[in-house]
Amino acid sequence: MGSAITGWGEALPERIVTNDEFAARLDTSDEWIVARTGIHERRMGSTTSKLAVEAGSAALDRAGLVGADVDLVILATTTPDQAIPATSAAVHDALGCRGGAFDLNAACAGFVYALVTADALLRAGHRRALVIGSETLSRVTDQDDRSTAVLFGDGAAAIVVEAGATDDLILAYDLGVDGSATSLLYAEHGGHIHMEGREVFRRAVRTEITSIERVLADAGIGPDDVDLFVPHQANVRIIEAVNERLGLSMDKTAIVLDRTGNTSAASIPLALAEAADAGRLNDGDTVLLSGFGAGMTWASAVVRWGRRGLAR
Repeated sequence: MGSAITGWGEALPERIVTNDEFAARLDTSDEWIVARTGIHERRMGSTTSKLAVEAGSAALDRAGLVGADVDLVILATTTPDQAIPATSAAVHDALGCRGGAFDLNAACAGFVYALVTADALLRAGHRRALVIGSETLSRVTDQDDRSTAVLFGDGAAAIVVEAGATDDLILAYDLGVDGSATSLLYAEHGGHIHMEGREVFRRAVRTEITSIERVLADAGIGPDDVDLFVPHQANVRIIEAVNERLGLSMDKTAIVLDRTGNTSAASIPLALAEAADAGRLNDGDTVLLSGFGAGMTWASAVVRWGRRGLAR
């Protein structure tokens, strides 16, 4: 028994923070930020749980479901509302879901980790899963540090995954971590994000290329067979470098970081949801997801889009 993505939704705070706002108080400029990251603006505000609930509700509406139809909630986040309990508990309650819920922290690779986990649990007997990536990174970013303040934003996006399809949802996946590199990108409890940008950039390109090559080979396809590439939205230069090395077309790549900045675990589902809303996805399309982040974690998956073979 396979599964299928039947709904999606997103949530972004109302407050838009432009590059000019940073330039007015930090030693930077709109031109400098855009040239090095591709980011023009980002959203800030709200809480991780509120954004998750808004995105989850939109995904349920798109799927034609209500919370009680869902028996599993997985919330990918690095910025929970509090240490205890898991933020997914509040999201589960607000949406009126059944079954279990848990948070998953795999940094910017978290959404793909969560999707792979949800697919496995659906095969084990769950009926419907709500998979959410939600972050409020502005809370853990030093807004006076020009090297990190301009990079991160807040937001959430969600998908509904249902069991019962005749086709497999995930054709291949690759999950990994290099714990020896944890010092390159981290935030202590109660502290701010610290990042060695150049080394993170170098490792991100190398790691993502290796991971994507592995999942494409495992799925038995090549770059030309990918209908849409949805990478982690950290830096457009990283995306361009990966695409160039692998022969992936930028025309087939979903980009939202120019308007959202880096939203960690929310970035891949945000780009996926916006692509779906824009009509860039059709039933049966082959979608490549790939993320990397603190840990250093990485995750790639080849996914079949649509409801093909799903019987409710």
